[in-house]
Amino acid sequence: MLRWILIGVLALGIAGTGFWGYQEHREKETVMMQAENNYQRAFHELSYHMDLLHNKIGTALAMNSVDQLSPQMAEIWRLTSEATSSAGQLPLTLMPFNQTKAFLSDIGDFTYEAAVRDLDKKPLNDKEIKTLQNLYQQSGELKNEIRQVQHTVLNDGLEWMDVQEALAAQDKKPGNSIIDGFETVEKKVQGYAKSNVDSALTKTSAEKHDYKKLDGETIDQQKAIKTGETLFGADNPDNLSVKESGDGAEIPLYTVTYQNDHEKGHLDITKKGGHPLTLIVDREIDKKHISLNKGLKKAKRYLAQYDFANMEAVSSNQYDNVGFYSFVYNQDGVRLYSDTIEMKIALDNGDLLGMSARNYFSNHKEQDILEPELSIDEAKEKVNPDVTINEENMAVIDSDHNKDVLVYEFLGVMDGETYLIYINAKDGKEEKVKKLNGTEMNYTS
Repeated sequence: MLRWILIGVLALGIAGTGFWGYQEHREKETVMMQAENNYQRAFHELSYHMDLLHNKIGTALAMNSVDQLSPQMAEIWRLTSEATSSAGQLPLTLMPFNQTKAFLSDIGDFTYEAAVRDLDKKPLNDKEIKTLQNLYQQSGELKNEIRQVQHTVLNDGLEWMDVQEALAAQDKKPGNSIIDGFETVEKKVQGYAKSNVDSALTKTSAEKHDYKKLDGETIDQQKAIKTGETLFGADNPDNLSVKESGDGAEIPLYTVTYQNDHEKGHLDITKKGGHPLTLIVDREIDKKHISLNKGLKKAKRYLAQYDFANMEAVSSNQYDNVGFYSFVYNQDGVRLYSDTIEMKIALDNGDLLGMSARNYFSNHKEQDILEPELSIDEAKEKVNPDVTINEENMAVIDSDHNKDVLVYEFLGVMDGETYLIYINAKDGKEEKVKKLNGTEMNYTS
């Protein structure tokens, strides 16, 4: 009798072990399937966003209206953010894919700067239009390459989990069609980088450093939503949603989107520190109720709210009841033009409509600034004598060779036109001259 009981207990134990093993296997399969589905979704979203990106750039080239072009450029910027986010969710962190992400980032920076700029006073120049034409062609080629990978994935029933395992094992031999396809994409984008050297897409010192100023505690999605509520002035949190960038993203981000019946918004905020990198709000602007100078004060309050210290306004102008403001970091009386923040303020109620702080966070650090070898009077002698100098400052700018240069900055007027003139503080060379096209300079608090 005891023997039969022991046999029964043993049988139950074997059955239980088998059931436990079966359950563990099922759970593992479920996790693997979930991961595969997430990878497939991210990849098809990447393909979809590249299609839209190509179409939107083409549409922008066909536009002749500033009212249409500015939101179109903002939409292109948004799509580059979406495409980068999708690419960041793919298991590509163990293979080179930085060129493609940098290319998307460059398009985003280029179009965002155009979107927040007063295109009526400062329209796209010939070099920028040529750049847009190149981007249309290049994004089309890139779209087709990604489409080819997508066709292969669907046609051959390929799985992204195999890619992850192959990359983890450093098995990059030819034969994995997805890896081969993305390596082809990366090589093609490397060619774009070479051909875009002389275009308006070429960056200055905004890419020299790697987000050195990202300090603070890591935030969660709930905190990102709360920040979005504040910046968007959202009454209903249900109108906001948040997505997390993947492991391959250039920088770990949350993307917060907002939409109600009257407006929509997009915010990129860093996980580390919860710093807002880029924000844009699209809504109708009512009749102007506040001045450009009051809008500047509003912009300064937003900067103070997010601990941007020692930022100095270097330009402000108005278009269509919107104030456009540029700020640079001032270190001990020297303006660092690499550390810039651009802002848009609605002049109907003072709301924040746009902000780009990527250059600030990618560049900002305390610099060792050399003493000028020329006195300010010696530098003034290098300025055209027909220019009446109204203001003077010390600054660090980027030379044509992307080198930091200490300069004297002179704001002057000639024949009713306003100019910024930069004189090298070491050798007296005239580094740059900018015509301000009626832009209102406002340095008052």
